[in-house]
Amino acid sequence: MPPTLQTVMRRMHLRPLAGTSGPGVLDAAVRWVAVSELADPTPYLEGGELLLTTGLRMDGDLTCYVARLVRRGVAGLGFGVGVSHAETPPALVEAAEAAGLPLLEVPRETPFIAIGKVVSELLAAEQYEEISRAFAAQGRLTRAALRPEGLHAVIDRLAKEVGGWAALLDESGEVRHATQGARTDAVAAELSRRRGRPLDTLRSSGAGPSDAAEGRGAGDGGLSPGARPGRAEARMPASLALSAPGEHIVVQPLGGGGRPRGFFAVGAGHAFTPVTQTVINAAGSLLTLSMEQGRAQRAAERSLRAAVLELLLAGEEERARAVLGRLGGRLPAAPVVVLAAGPDALDALEAVTFTALTGVPDVVALVPEPEADEVALSAGTPVGASLPTGYGTLRDALDQARRALEAALDTRRGPVVGFGELAGQGLLALLDPAAAHAFSTAVLAPLTAYGSRADLMESLRAYLESNGHWDAAAQRLGVHRHTLRYRMRRVAELLGRDLEDPGVRAELWLALEAAGRPPLRSRATPASRPGNSR
Repeated sequence: MPPTLQTVMRRMHLRPLAGTSGPGVLDAAVRWVAVSELADPTPYLEGGELLLTTGLRMDGDLTCYVARLVRRGVAGLGFGVGVSHAETPPALVEAAEAAGLPLLEVPRETPFIAIGKVVSELLAAEQYEEISRAFAAQGRLTRAALRPEGLHAVIDRLAKEVGGWAALLDESGEVRHATQGARTDAVAAELSRRRGRPLDTLRSSGAGPSDAAEGRGAGDGGLSPGARPGRAEARMPASLALSAPGEHIVVQPLGGGGRPRGFFAVGAGHAFTPVTQTVINAAGSLLTLSMEQGRAQRAAERSLRAAVLELLLAGEEERARAVLGRLGGRLPAAPVVVLAAGPDALDALEAVTFTALTGVPDVVALVPEPEADEVALSAGTPVGASLPTGYGTLRDALDQARRALEAALDTRRGPVVGFGELAGQGLLALLDPAAAHAFSTAVLAPLTAYGSRADLMESLRAYLESNGHWDAAAQRLGVHRHTLRYRMRRVAELLGRDLEDPGVRAELWLALEAAGRPPLRSRATPASRPGNSR
């Protein structure tokens, strides 16, 4: 804080003449020293100066002169005697006392430049002290970042440094950690408005949008007045400054890229000084660094787990256990259930069990059999589950999980589909939908190209479903059995196949069943090569 008028007065032995008896008057901050002999120096002042003059042009009524200085907000007026005036003009003393302007007498032997030097030195000392405090605060924040709590420890330390509160939010605006008294409601409301999203999509501390503080944006010219929910901003600003009576909040994004990976907010009942802003910026850098380092570490661990899965699929169980042990991890005890899911399930699954990223499906988890149902439901996305298996048959179990996941994704049957459910639904449920459709198209192509294919296809289906019994099939179709025999001979000729062969009948029935279902997206082969891992 700049030196007070009282400090300057005592250091330079200035004698108070008027306007110094009011409470707190001498505690006014002196931000600079200005010297002027102008009748109206206020156009060249900013406020907070100690104005020095010898009264070269002072005479008559000085009420207007003093009033202009008071309106400008000068800290005080120093009058140098022994140059233009042997003593301070009584009219100036009277006007200063009436207006409450501190008036100090500067002795003849005290040069104005000496007063300026003293104030400059005091300001420099204060700035040095502020910088020292900022460095000390940054050191404490850095030590907090090295603690096991990491991000949370930095937030806790930051709240103490600013004399207020601090909060950490993820990229969606959900509060991950907050100190006592944090006004996350105002922060969530403003982030919601900036993104054009409904407030109820963000988890806050319970207050509604009406409680959000009015704000001004730092660096973007202020928060957009009248911004409407439903219209997203092109990008988040570098920082936000929200203010209300007795409340000052700063919000900054976290992350090294163009898209924020999270936010942190700091609030206090007083405005933040430049030193405090420096401390806040330092905390933002530490939080971003910790976040990016954490992401890099997670990426490395995920790559290692993908390699462990490749070893397991290759039958190298012992090597896989040794590699995973270097991470301090271990494989679940057999029998296990293999879970296959999309990438959205990664965070939920890897928090509770061994999970690896692969080519297709994106996420594979190994779960002890008793916990399989609970873990699969916790993923929050469609999941396919294999039958219980040992590590020696893991590749087959992974294929089962893949097929079950395909059913969960394509039939919308529910969040979790087990392979055992598919096994009770016939052969077609176990086949790749795209491959089955391609097979059907190729086998039945001669019939679909034939002009009266509808009768032939319908007759073939009735014949197969009646197990080759002519009378039953003809009755189902409502035609004479000789008509059906003619059609079947035509089908056999077009297909070039013997309809009496049980294998041919099975293939034709499968082709007809697949033709009755819409083609689905193809499933790739499970990632079993290092090049397929992500």
